[in-house]
Amino acid sequence: MLTNLVINIIKATTIQLIGVLGIFFVFGFILNELQKGTQANYRRAFGWAGILFTAWFGTPIHELGHVFFAKLFRHKIDHISLFEPNETTGGLGHVEHSYNKNSLYQKIGNFFVGAASMIFGGAVLALMLYFLVPNGHEALSPLLEVNSVFSYLKAAQEIFLTLFSAENLTKWNFWIFLYLSFCAVSHLSPSEQDRRGMWRGLGWIVFILLCVNMILVLMQFDATNYILKASFHWLNIFIGIFIFAICLAIIHFLLSLLLRLIIFYRFRHF
Repeated sequence: MLTNLVINIIKATTIQLIGVLGIFFVFGFILNELQKGTQANYRRAFGWAGILFTAWFGTPIHELGHVFFAKLFRHKIDHISLFEPNETTGGLGHVEHSYNKNSLYQKIGNFFVGAASMIFGGAVLALMLYFLVPNGHEALSPLLEVNSVFSYLKAAQEIFLTLFSAENLTKWNFWIFLYLSFCAVSHLSPSEQDRRGMWRGLGWIVFILLCVNMILVLMQFDATNYILKASFHWLNIFIGIFIFAICLAIIHFLLSLLLRLIIFYRFRHF
């Protein structure tokens, strides 16, 4: 009886965590790998200047996300540097914040402050698409209709067909959007320090969910379906945006790789 109770509590907590917060770890990992590859290509092709080619815009967005969520969770902002590149350390910017260790709300906030670059950056990406691309609102509309893995892929296909239409390719604001979006997705993923903060916040989220699920299981009430359904709509939008961001990041990585190979070939045969 006790064993079944513990299993049910752990099972419910695990499903809820993966269903609601798992997207930040999965998409964050993919974006981080693409980001590292793209920056490595630029660094090998152009040196430190290659990093700055995207960092001047992408880094401030990354850091502003931390500022926004730090304020939202009532953390104290100790120091802000939206863009301060340092070739020696590899640093581009940072936000130093502190929190009240006696406040559960602020301790939970560490997760969202750490994941802020993805959430805030994804929102900026969607806003740029909406305002900079002539038919941006049409490109975003498929994200509101997704309800399965297949529909995510279909929505991504529709977005790119709309985005890279023949009409858009002749518009100057489309090319500005494309460049700025490459800058944004190149600095969208949480840094190593951000991920440490996410784990600290996640620990407290896990603790709270375990306590809540223990009470609910004893009351024979399954909250898992309710939690997943309640978070369905906003999660769908973010999953769609993250898939869109990954597609852009893949294109950017391939372009940076092509530039690296062209420069390597030219210097080799100079």
